Amino acid sequence: MKSFKDRIAEVERGGWIRAGIWSALYIAFVVWVAWGDWKSLGWLVLLPIIVDAFTTKYINYNWWRKYKDTKPGLYTLCSWIDAIVFALVAVYFINLYIFQNYQIPSSSLEKSLRVGDFLYVSKMAYGARVPQTPLSMPLVQHTMPEWLGGGKSYLDKPHWSYKRLAGWTSPQKGDIVVFNFPAGDTVCLNMQNPDYYTLKHYYGEHVIKARKDVFGEIVTRPVDRRENYVKRCVGTPGDSLRIADNIVYTKGQSDKVQSTKDWQREPEREGVQLNYLVFTDGHVFGAKYFEKLGVSVADRMQIDATTWHFPLTKAMKEELSKNPHVLAIELEAEERGGAVYPLGHNTWTRDNYGPIYIPRKGDRILITEENYWIYKRIADAYEFKPIAIGEEYEFEMDYYWMMGDNRHNSADSRYWGFVPEDHVVGRPVFIWLSVDKDKHGIRWERIGRGAKR
Repeated sequence: MKSFKDRIAEVERGGWIRAGIWSALYIAFVVWVAWGDWKSLGWLVLLPIIVDAFTTKYINYNWWRKYKDTKPGLYTLCSWIDAIVFALVAVYFINLYIFQNYQIPSSSLEKSLRVGDFLYVSKMAYGARVPQTPLSMPLVQHTMPEWLGGGKSYLDKPHWSYKRLAGWTSPQKGDIVVFNFPAGDTVCLNMQNPDYYTLKHYYGEHVIKARKDVFGEIVTRPVDRRENYVKRCVGTPGDSLRIADNIVYTKGQSDKVQSTKDWQREPEREGVQLNYLVFTDGHVFGAKYFEKLGVSVADRMQIDATTWHFPLTKAMKEELSKNPHVLAIELEAEERGGAVYPLGHNTWTRDNYGPIYIPRKGDRILITEENYWIYKRIADAYEFKPIAIGEEYEFEMDYYWMMGDNRHNSADSRYWGFVPEDHVVGRPVFIWLSVDKDKHGIRWERIGRGAKR
């Protein structure tokens, strides 16, 4: 067996260079992960193994290569295992700490993001989260594909506490944000939309538990295994927010919670849509007209011979009003939006909502009969602390308010409340693929388009 000195002497210059590059990257990664919690620097004990892999090679990871000629079957099998393990490990860490692919499943952000858009989502922008359920199948959110037997794609233990690595910024008003669905902690497997809490509000918990044939098994999911949602941030920690006639207003806060500035109308984006009833003289609009107008197949519905229902932006509404066959365009009644957060404890609607205060970390708020149900879910489900009327409550995290641009076709914070900071996944950067389901083709003009705003 060669001595350590002989092995050092045989290392080529290229080996030392590769060892230096990979060691520097590993050290930078460990410091990034350990920032603020230096116990994690213990992972540096693996540094000698990285150096050895490129230099002295005391650990023979490629032992199976010597069987290339004598045992070709074993060599081929080990080659495949080596390639698969490397790919899974690489994908696992890239998906956790650098970026994630996300597909737009619904029209809640039309016209900013279209159904069928595939996004590159940066996890470094807001700081990647250390996984809370580290033992999981890469590229699978919570359920294994049917061809792999279904079932959970992760192990409940070990379960690590929430920690976010250093990022470049935090979610700002106007940002499009990917986050874990806050109300996705409890799920009826046979009916996942609407969410469990909405189902419980309308049907009652006893009905849901009794009718497993309809609702299915009730399961719970940890934060990082809940469904991924994408919405626009319209309220940040320390803001107060209200909606009046579908217009969002906010006001910021000084260091004292009670001190506020005047309400500010949030900029109205060109892509914001509302649902309308369109009354015609009986003329039937063709597919090409809807395509030109910008209404997708999934969004349009003909109620009767003279009445249509679909969402419109301000520009689309003006264009449609010029059509000689259109007799009237009426905004959909706000009552059609159903109950809003906190369910059963207000008279607000999706179009006229609030005011509501969005907590920030360290805020101390007196809990009253008026705000008890607003903040009870935060205390019970996100921070796991008692809350009582007449006592002050101190918030342990920052919270955000997320809404869709397609306002009447978006299940957002108006229905399930605040998004805690530990639910934030990342920020979409650009569209790398866009598939038009209406035309069954690719939207080439959208590929490479930015998705930040």
